[in-house]
Amino acid sequence: MSRYDNFYFPPSRPREAKGGIKARSKRGAFAETWWGQRWLQVLESFNIGARLSRGRTYARKGQVLDLDIGYGEVSAKVQGSRRTPYKVNVALKPIADKDWKKLGKAVADDTWSAARLIAGEMPENLEDAFKAAGVPLFPAKLNDLKTSCSCPDWSNPCKHIAAVYYLLGEVFDSDPFLLFRLRGLSREEFVTHLGDAAPTARRTERAAAKPPPQPLSTDPSTFWGGQRVDTPFVEAFGAADAAPLVATLGPIPLWRGNEDFLSAVARATQQAVPRGLQAWTGDR
Repeated sequence: MSRYDNFYFPPSRPREAKGGIKARSKRGAFAETWWGQRWLQVLESFNIGARLSRGRTYARKGQVLDLDIGYGEVSAKVQGSRRTPYKVNVALKPIADKDWKKLGKAVADDTWSAARLIAGEMPENLEDAFKAAGVPLFPAKLNDLKTSCSCPDWSNPCKHIAAVYYLLGEVFDSDPFLLFRLRGLSREEFVTHLGDAAPTARRTERAAAKPPPQPLSTDPSTFWGGQRVDTPFVEAFGAADAAPLVATLGPIPLWRGNEDFLSAVARATQQAVPRGLQAWTGDR
């Protein structure tokens, strides 16, 4: 902790934020994936000081009201002790297109890593590929991050910026391509680089294996008529597994409810599914 941390601006109690983005983490470490944890480990290694811990508290209380990840920058609003929320901006230098193409070729040559990345999981060796290309995926030093906050605190980062840092770790957990977006490239653009770098024979093989699209029926009765559902299926889709399809999505980033999203959907499904299936199967 710097001896100036509380010299000009002693700790103040923030106003209660309504509808803020609460971190999933209630205690202990933030983030669950290696890339989300790595993002935070890099920031903590910069020896920023006590404001990081205050930022964790702000993130858990839901003081961050809005968070938008753009190309090369993040904008957010954080509720502090004043009536008007503070405006926070975090910028990270985008990676040049020529370097993205180099990275796309390196990843495309490793079929297993490419498949994991497209499936939404960042392979552990991806950070090494970025370093080999001379463009680190994560900030190499604190000056790589250009940050600002409209609060009166002279320290940078302040606790409001730190709160955004921690929420970003959880957001990256859910979608690693948002980290790519922060470095200047969308998921679709990176997948395009992978396709351009893949051997022609492999692309042709994939195209040949793709089944032709099937047209939908023009008979409206096929849509509204439905089909009878067997009893074993109804039982399997009951309260024991209330929201199986939604559960495959995993944690919903930037969920603002006081209750976990999956828990809320599961409870609603338990109440609605038995009644709906009863009507659908004709068992009235």
